Amino acid sequence: MRLGTKLAVKPVREWRLGTRLALGLGALALTVFVIIGWVMVASMQSFLDRRLDDQMVISQTGAANEIAYHGKVTKLPPDWFAVVYKVENGEVLPQPGDQHPADREEFDALAKKALVADGFETEYLRGEGKFRIRACQVVKNEWVLVSAAPMHDRDGTISQLITVGVIAFLAALVALVVGGQALIRKGMQPLSDMADTAHDISSHDLTDSADLAVRVDGRGGGVEVEELREAFNNMLAHIDSSLAARTAAEQRLRRFIADASHELRTPLTSLRGYADLFRYAAANEPGEREKHLEKLRSEASRMSVLLDDLLLLARLDSAESEPPLRPEELDLSVIAEAAADAFRAARPSHALSVDADTVTMTADATRLRQVIDNLLTNAAVHTPPGTAVSLQVTASNGWAVVKVSDTGPGIPEADQARIFDRFYRVDNSRTRQRGGSGLGLAVVQSLVQAHGGTITLTSRPGSTTFTIRLPRHPLD
Repeated sequence: MRLGTKLAVKPVREWRLGTRLALGLGALALTVFVIIGWVMVASMQSFLDRRLDDQMVISQTGAANEIAYHGKVTKLPPDWFAVVYKVENGEVLPQPGDQHPADREEFDALAKKALVADGFETEYLRGEGKFRIRACQVVKNEWVLVSAAPMHDRDGTISQLITVGVIAFLAALVALVVGGQALIRKGMQPLSDMADTAHDISSHDLTDSADLAVRVDGRGGGVEVEELREAFNNMLAHIDSSLAARTAAEQRLRRFIADASHELRTPLTSLRGYADLFRYAAANEPGEREKHLEKLRSEASRMSVLLDDLLLLARLDSAESEPPLRPEELDLSVIAEAAADAFRAARPSHALSVDADTVTMTADATRLRQVIDNLLTNAAVHTPPGTAVSLQVTASNGWAVVKVSDTGPGIPEADQARIFDRFYRVDNSRTRQRGGSGLGLAVVQSLVQAHGGTITLTSRPGSTTFTIRLPRHPLD
């Protein structure tokens, strides 16, 4: 490595979560170990000091009789020192022949203090080490005894305790960090699985496909991980359904545009052809002009109806505006009777029976009339002459129910699921004049849904019924 090159060290915030948790656990454990060790050493030190002080008190109490009779101490524990002082005229005089260290000054000063009160001190004696010294009057106002007990055993015990504690705590700390990191890594494995799943999803091409079947599998990890796993899978399911809905909407839009282009091409082609015929008739056969002009009007009217339906569906599908409805208080039976009268006048080949109860409700009268007209027209267009058609209006538990039935050949079961699709025709081979554009039932469904209602179909040979349920007074 060249001089001046610096090692790249990641900031702590960029470390893996498991490593940071393990190190945080280690730091917390170290703090706890230091506190426990300090308390343990301080307690042991206090205990040993009290025991040594008690031994000194017992030893000096036992030596009182010997000093009173002989003026000296002959029996001492190993490595102990003792100096006996005679009290005369308020002065302390050391007696010869006593066991004492080299520096008698510490003993003499403590002996003088003993005239007032007994006392302990810890001193370092030259050439001897650390000692615990106690001075007391063994015979009141006659004799003072100063004893010194070595503290190397006590200090050795404390030192050994500290060494053992440090080693034990360090071993426990290492085991805690290593084991804790392993446990944390195992406990966080479900999170890693979720991250792998997210990376797997990011590798999918979701532009043309709505298939997002990837999910997080597995169990364990605790309540929180289970909740996170469930929330993650719910989010993926929501994204999956949203992508599926978007793809379906795009496919419907493509099909809608293609079908609309196809439907508009037919009247436009007819208009162009009749315009050429009209121009030819104007120049060569003036008597044919009105006939061709009527054809032009008819095709223009048909294209106008188609464009109106397309515009209405587009407005109903728009999420940026309210449905194009003008609700008002109305009697649904009145609308049904008016639609029935118009149907009888336009379709005398189909017998229509009406059973309409008085049903007051809040809705758009024009759009409801359009719904009923479309259903009646659909029944007449797709059934042979002489087919009976019925219209029923009733009220049920806050709902207005409209049923349009016919006794025609029915709708094949395979086509019933798509009967409300735009530009869908049960018989693709029939002519446009007979079959229409395929938007009538789509408009019906969109208008019913805009009113907050539903429409269902039941069909079998000899009986086809469209049932509409509308809320009589929808909530704002």
